[in-house]
Amino acid sequence: MYLEHFGLSEPPFRITPVTEFFFSGANRGEILDALIYSICKVEGIVKVSGEVGSGKTMLCRMLLEKLPGNIETIYLANPSLSREEMLYAIADGLGLNIKGERVGIIMQNIQNRLEEKAREGKRVVVLVDEAHAMPPDTLEELRLLYNLQVGNAKLLQIVLFGQPELNEKLDQPNMRQLKDRIVHHFNMQPLSRSILESYLMFRMRAANYHGPNIFSPEAVKLIASASNGLMRRVNVLADKSLLAAFVDDTHNIEVRHVRAAMRDSDLKPARRLPDIKLLAGSAVAALLLIGLSAWWMLEQKTGDGGQRTEIIASALPALAAATQPVTAQPSDAPAPAASVEIAQPAPPPVTPAIPEPPERVHPAPLQAGETPALHKPSLLDQRLAAGRQLLEQKKASASIQLFYNEQIKMERIENFLARADQMGILSEIYLLPAKFGSKDGVRVLYGAYPTVEAARNAIPSLPERYRDAFATSIHIF
Repeated sequence: MYLEHFGLSEPPFRITPVTEFFFSGANRGEILDALIYSICKVEGIVKVSGEVGSGKTMLCRMLLEKLPGNIETIYLANPSLSREEMLYAIADGLGLNIKGERVGIIMQNIQNRLEEKAREGKRVVVLVDEAHAMPPDTLEELRLLYNLQVGNAKLLQIVLFGQPELNEKLDQPNMRQLKDRIVHHFNMQPLSRSILESYLMFRMRAANYHGPNIFSPEAVKLIASASNGLMRRVNVLADKSLLAAFVDDTHNIEVRHVRAAMRDSDLKPARRLPDIKLLAGSAVAALLLIGLSAWWMLEQKTGDGGQRTEIIASALPALAAATQPVTAQPSDAPAPAASVEIAQPAPPPVTPAIPEPPERVHPAPLQAGETPALHKPSLLDQRLAAGRQLLEQKKASASIQLFYNEQIKMERIENFLARADQMGILSEIYLLPAKFGSKDGVRVLYGAYPTVEAARNAIPSLPERYRDAFATSIHIF
């Protein structure tokens, strides 16, 4: 309807996954490359999780197209299969005709066919979409299939795509054997506001649009707020915004067009983190209750009001620290996060003393021809220099990428590096400048390894807080 108006060859914001519209930004391209490597070279089950509409199905479709010819795929789109139905579906994908056979016979036929494929130099991977909705018995049967092997080689690879509920299901005690076999986990993060404009114009260009950027900064901001960065919602809002602009006979997408799209889609700017607000309120209530209890006990034990006041005041720093704003990001991630503000009529909180960080790690020795700096370089400068040396010396082939920022935010990265310094691992952190569209960003890497395999094997030995906080991937130099 609006295609001719904007000079488009096809709708740019369809919600049906079309691989020509795959957006490799926001870590999607890197996750795709890591998935291909894991399926081709690494044993173990792989899990990809993300919210509804974050792009998991599109990633799965891309994987089906990009895998090399020696990899045969079986795609399970229906997650509600029973144990027997799933076995029949896999047998059918392998070209077996086993109607009416018992489960034991089906398993034996599947193993025989997989052994044939292995002798032919082929690998078979089962891609399970919407795995969070798969019954536990069916997931357990997948684990048993994964156990099939000939010699030391596994006969089957499995990739699970699911919503965050999949993580909760795998945390159940009866799922621990399956969870232990998951060697890689990739998390599909929502699009950040800084990259959303690039995504919108990428889709427009993919639909053969050749004009200037038509989305105003205010419109992009509103789309980001209403969609929460989820690709499917972004597509719905952008598509209806184009239609609203067409009706308005304009080629610029303004806030009024996005508001019309929101009304038609029944979407509102999200109030983020309701659960965390509730958690913060509960934590404050609990701490206040503990404080009042302690005060009452002191009241019973002593009549010295001055001493009581001194003891209570000494506990205020811990209370102030515990009631700081709660954020959705891990403590080490230098990405912006919404905070929860709790109005308190009490006097200003006492800020706890922050210990001085330990002695800084000295920068690398000066190379020939370099002049000494007149001032001590910042941690960011030190690790950027270390990253440059790593590339110039070419002694490493790969590193573990902890995260990346699409914009260099000095203060946040300095804080991350200061914590690494306090942990005594600053020398393991390398910063590499990177381009994300028109933005100057930075990659944050851990360690330098002679091979990609060595880097992957080192992931389990990362500091625990890094393993918990970051969806790591392998960066190849």
